[in-house]
Amino acid sequence: MTAVSNTERIFSELDRVRVERLAARFPTPDGLAHTVLEGFDEGDFMMPSDIPDDVVTVNSRVRVRDQDGNVREITICYPGEADAAKGFLSVLSAVGGQLLGHRVGATVSWADPSGAASSLHIEALLFQPEASGELAL
Repeated sequence: MTAVSNTERIFSELDRVRVERLAARFPTPDGLAHTVLEGFDEGDFMMPSDIPDDVVTVNSRVRVRDQDGNVREITICYPGEADAAKGFLSVLSAVGGQLLGHRVGATVSWADPSGAASSLHIEALLFQPEASGELAL
């Protein structure tokens, strides 16, 4: 799965530590690296208190638009809280991993396992724990 973005990625150091631990506990079925771990190679890491307020972090709620113009809200969460029907996507999922670390205005694109192209444009960040002062969420 290859991602393309129009922005540099920024990750919370706390998110990195937690996600790396989770990825070790929940390996992918095919044995490949989780999408989010591949993304860590693309960006910079900051302390949670220094994360800009327009960057998607774990527990952020974002409004996105897909390539067909459909708008939806997604919350990036940890695997135990994931419920796709309610818009809660695991940070270890393909979509959750693609969105993490991107800023409002970015478009992320990827090919799903069948090879079909998908993309999401980040329209708004509706909630970000760090911007709300919740640095340990």
